[in-house]
Amino acid sequence: MRCGPLYQFLWLWPYLSYMEAVPIRKVQDDTKTLIKTIVTRINDISHTQSVSSKQRVTGLDFIPGLHPLLSLSKMDQTLAIYQQILASLPSRNVIQISNDLENLRDLLHLLAASKSCPLPQVRALESLESLGVVLEASLYSTEVVALSRLQGSLQDMLRQLDLSPGC
Repeated sequence: MRCGPLYQFLWLWPYLSYMEAVPIRKVQDDTKTLIKTIVTRINDISHTQSVSSKQRVTGLDFIPGLHPLLSLSKMDQTLAIYQQILASLPSRNVIQISNDLENLRDLLHLLAASKSCPLPQVRALESLESLGVVLEASLYSTEVVALSRLQGSLQDMLRQLDLSPGC
């Protein structure tokens, strides 16, 4: 009977037992850093400065606005909506931002898992079904409003992460 693999495992056991999972504080810091990076990317797009995130624009009510208190699941849902909107825009300005939002959602899922509250899968939202019509009518306005509101939402999320949001 061969016990080579068993002996190798037993020999490595002390080293394996000292390995730790990524500390949750590091995940939270990475989340904050990514949020700041996305906000900077939005600032670098010059035409996003022309609309306030609080301003109401007719026909674009489906784009999420600011929320004073955000849970991790609400953050994830909001980011999913923005991802769907940005994916619908033909602008090359938003491709990297959309990718960053995917990574940010992954980090939020890690934070939620650390609190034993896995986030539900976000499905396509019915309110975005009319997005195609809106894009045909006002592509530029949709991009400007979406990025402006996304920036405001991200800044809200950054503040909430300091307060250790719940599920």
